Amino acid sequence: MLEVGNKAPSFTLMGDDGKEYSLESYKGKKVLLYFYPKDNTPGCTKEACSLRDWKEELIKRGVVIMGVSKDSIQSHNKFREKYGLDFILLSDPEKTVHIAYGAWGEKKLYGKVSLGTIRKTFLIDEEGNIEKIWNKVSVATHGEDVVKYLDQK
Repeated sequence: MLEVGNKAPSFTLMGDDGKEYSLESYKGKKVLLYFYPKDNTPGCTKEACSLRDWKEELIKRGVVIMGVSKDSIQSHNKFREKYGLDFILLSDPEKTVHIAYGAWGEKKLYGKVSLGTIRKTFLIDEEGNIEKIWNKVSVATHGEDVVKYLDQK
């Protein structure tokens, strides 16, 4: 299980724009890597829109936003266009990065246990180390919560 201070697992994934993105290419910047279950679902939409609405404040604090789900590039493109999302959405259909970050596993919803994406967010520092982990995310205020965390440091 990853903890604050650990080296963030490296990855290279395809983005919604058809380009490959790797964590290593963002050395020197903070990366907000957030895992979400599915494009165009209510909770995931609220979370993405919250991050969209707080993006400028995050940029001022040197943060790049990257969303990760197992959805296809085509699904990401529709999601991005529908809600005006202006940050990178990465496709992880094999769940390799999900597993490396502990964002895939057993979940309980309405008493039913299933395997799926565990909603969580990692703030990775300029050297590629995990600075903060949000294991519980308030989807409606996630962007604001990250800014508040950055401002209190």
